[in-house]
Amino acid sequence: MEGTRRSEIRAGLRVAIVLKEHQRTGTLTEGVVQSLLTNSPTHPHGIKVRLVGGAVGRVKKILA
Repeated sequence: MEGTRRSEIRAGLRVAIVLKEHQRTGTLTEGVVQSLLTNSPTHPHGIKVRLVGGAVGRVKKILA
């Protein structure tokens, strides 16, 4: 699943995100969503979230 629709993502969901500093390489970071930072219903590059632990990035994959 892709992370471009806000309605598919909620707190507690396990996701893979790309951090700002890893956008060029596409390195993914896995974690659990703490909060959603994007307010619009969709975003072409992925919904921005904060993971438990503080990492912020755009959702590329929904894992569970």
